[in-house]
Amino acid sequence: MYKRKCKITYICHGATIYSEDNRLFDNPNYPPLNTNGREEIQKLVEWLVKRAPKVDKIYCSTTLRAVQSAKIIAKSYGVDFDIVEGLNSKKNGIFDGFNFEQLEDIYPQQLELYHKDRADYAPINGESLREFDARIDDFIKDIVSQNINKRIIVVAQADIIQAAIRHALDIPIENQTRIYIPTGSATQINYYSSWESLVYASYVPLG
Repeated sequence: MYKRKCKITYICHGATIYSEDNRLFDNPNYPPLNTNGREEIQKLVEWLVKRAPKVDKIYCSTTLRAVQSAKIIAKSYGVDFDIVEGLNSKKNGIFDGFNFEQLEDIYPQQLELYHKDRADYAPINGESLREFDARIDDFIKDIVSQNINKRIIVVAQADIIQAAIRHALDIPIENQTRIYIPTGSATQINYYSSWESLVYASYVPLG
């Protein structure tokens, strides 16, 4: 029960031109990292290597911003990384590409439905938070079972890391979007036989 099965360090990709707009977007091909985003990841990986000089496996989502971040991390560790479909962001449907202020003007009725039922409402052509979480939970179970006694890194988007933290802490699903995950940050979760432990969350190196 108390023997650790796997340690995962979740890395949120570096900043992009959309990072300050708080847009909902699931396009895997855009936007790329900007200069600040590359600097964030470089600073973070320098801290990571000092703290944990060995990593057994690196996974990343299919998004360009995650792949670019994973390349910087993998180069520092001298290992390859795997791009996996299971780490795709929540499908936003008609909400995609907009921030919440814009949605109030464009889709006010649909946005009201979302606020009333954050767990189970899905925008047209989109995915509910509960459906998304079930997909991410399955992915995490799979990679933990494939990496017993290993230290791995997962490079992904903020919503995936929020889902991982929610599962580890067993918080209400409708509250997980309140977890702040900045770009270029690290979150570590240790996985045991019947429980998980959040070691630290949303860490950004100082300086």
